[in-house]
Amino acid sequence: MHVEKNVCDSVIGMLLNIQGKMKDGLNTRQDLTKMGIRSQLHPRSDGNKIYLPPACHTLSKKEKISFCQCLRQVKVPHGYSSNIKSLVQLKELKLVGLKSHDCHVLMQQLLAMAIRDILPNKVRLAITRLCFFFHTICSKVVDPVKFDELENEATIILCPLEMHFPPVFFDIMIHLIVHLVREIKCCGPVYLRWMYPVERYMKILKGYTKNLYHPEASIVERYIAEEAIEFCSEYIEKAKPVGLPEWAVRVQEDYM
Repeated sequence: MHVEKNVCDSVIGMLLNIQGKMKDGLNTRQDLTKMGIRSQLHPRSDGNKIYLPPACHTLSKKEKISFCQCLRQVKVPHGYSSNIKSLVQLKELKLVGLKSHDCHVLMQQLLAMAIRDILPNKVRLAITRLCFFFHTICSKVVDPVKFDELENEATIILCPLEMHFPPVFFDIMIHLIVHLVREIKCCGPVYLRWMYPVERYMKILKGYTKNLYHPEASIVERYIAEEAIEFCSEYIEKAKPVGLPEWAVRVQEDYM
């Protein structure tokens, strides 16, 4: 779950050049110069300014606007995800406030759709295959016969990414993609072990906090009160009113 979030943050940060998440800068290009690879991307200087040639994954302003507008116009069923529109800032052309589940939805459903008319075919295909890989391993039904094929697919997906993205992009989180299928072999389907239900319930418990000086006691008190109300509701539902004739009870039930 957190591997998926970190991979999604890295990909979107690389595409939109988001400050703090961008991994394609002057230091990265100087590393390419020291390594002696991709000479077309080496920084160039005219004496006063340093120019960084655009890479194959670099989006123009028009492409960034297309990417952000596509996500801003997405409509999903109620409860499917958070409001994606609120995460997109068209003025700054970036995504802000991405939570784990937002990255989950983006990586498996929306990212491949948002890049369908931008980027070169080779880069778009590599990112789309990465999205399909996460979608497959997070499915509720996974065929054990295809585990070896999926494990090989993870390795094959990283090869074109290494060809198009700078070496600094490949941190430990990108490397962990290779081990995800092996973890499924040992522990079972991913959806049985991820933390989305726990984090969602933690949000409910945080909503119980009304006394900031004693948050734990406030949560316990409201939780006990909710349990008592639920018990009373179930008990009263099965009880018979006292002092009312049966015909009045039937009329009351028909009215309700």
